[in-house]
Amino acid sequence: MKIDVLLGLQWGDEGKGKVVDVLTPEYDVITRFQGGPNAGHTLEFNSIKHILHNIPSGIFRENTLNIITNGVVIDPIIFKKEIEALEELGVDSTKNLVISNKAHLIIPTHRILDAASEAAKGKSKIGSTLKGIGPTYMDKTGRNGLRVGDIEHNFNGKYSALKEKHFKLLELYDFEYSMDEESLFFEGIETIKRYQSIDSEYVINELREENNKILAEGAQGTLLDIDFGSYPFVTSSNTICAGACTGMGVAPSAIGEVFGIFKAYCTRVGSGPFPTEQLDGEGDKLRNVGNEFGSTTGRPRRCGWLDLVALKYSIMLNGVTQLIMTKTDVLDSFETIKVATAYKVNGEITNTFPFSLPEEVEPVYTELPGWKTDLTQIKHKDQFPAELKGYIQFLEKELKIPVKYVSVGPDREQIITL
Repeated sequence: MKIDVLLGLQWGDEGKGKVVDVLTPEYDVITRFQGGPNAGHTLEFNSIKHILHNIPSGIFRENTLNIITNGVVIDPIIFKKEIEALEELGVDSTKNLVISNKAHLIIPTHRILDAASEAAKGKSKIGSTLKGIGPTYMDKTGRNGLRVGDIEHNFNGKYSALKEKHFKLLELYDFEYSMDEESLFFEGIETIKRYQSIDSEYVINELREENNKILAEGAQGTLLDIDFGSYPFVTSSNTICAGACTGMGVAPSAIGEVFGIFKAYCTRVGSGPFPTEQLDGEGDKLRNVGNEFGSTTGRPRRCGWLDLVALKYSIMLNGVTQLIMTKTDVLDSFETIKVATAYKVNGEITNTFPFSLPEEVEPVYTELPGWKTDLTQIKHKDQFPAELKGYIQFLEKELKIPVKYVSVGPDREQIITL
């Protein structure tokens, strides 16, 4: 049985958590294959909003196995808070959540190093979420990391050695800090001990061979990929489909469908280039109507029109087979909707995503009529207004990939199958 992959095609915040929750009944297993608590996947149902950071979005489905794989970095403090929030809702996650023993741990000094490094950059800061993600991945690639499997093997000694290394690094910064959270960290470690630690690469491949349906859930978005995103304003992991293979320990031939999620417009959190960003009333309107504030950081998101140059680039990198468009209802009140189909750079038209996006890039827009309809009340695709059908047809023609689902509201019931 092939493994399907679901990932974001923009700068994150595309609505992956909700879509995974909707698709979960079709799958036996949901995995998270990269990233950490810098991701916030929001699910909304029964008039309650749930935000997950480390835990796969299938956790609310009792019969679904959820796996945090080797590609993920875990903050025990945040993990403990997530588990407590689930318990308040009556969810016993010990029954359907397991953790790879090769997943790396974020320790308190990782977060301090993240904050010190970002502060030292001044105006050139990259917009880190300050969750310690970058320093943790640096220790992983530097072969100094601390993993879940280490908890039962001289953990205190390994932790102390890594902490002392970080103290030496912090001497390079003029940065005040405290270790107040260290006790919370060890409480989080005790919480992790309640969960089965597994060789996830073996388990996932065995589940696949037994014909279990598996969905791999990506975090952040393609344009934040460490290799192919808008570097250096990127995350520290591979957010693209190839990252699912290394993040789970499966061969490329094991990948089946690739679901690519994108908003009907664009958003970005933090610093970095954003060609279609709207700094006027249209951007404010998108932000306010779409409630565009980071689920992890609470920061207001930068907003703009849909960028097909970037979207085509993401589709190419991921081998997307099906598209899912979210937050379509946010455009309900716009008379005209713009879509960037090319860039003008130094007077030259280009359809490729450049090595470095210059500040003077000018989007070339196509204008389409808005639908001026409340989509949140729609239950079936036949109820779509003609203008929305035209918008979808335009995108499918440009992107050469079918749009399979359209989200028309935040609730799990507000997603329409085409």
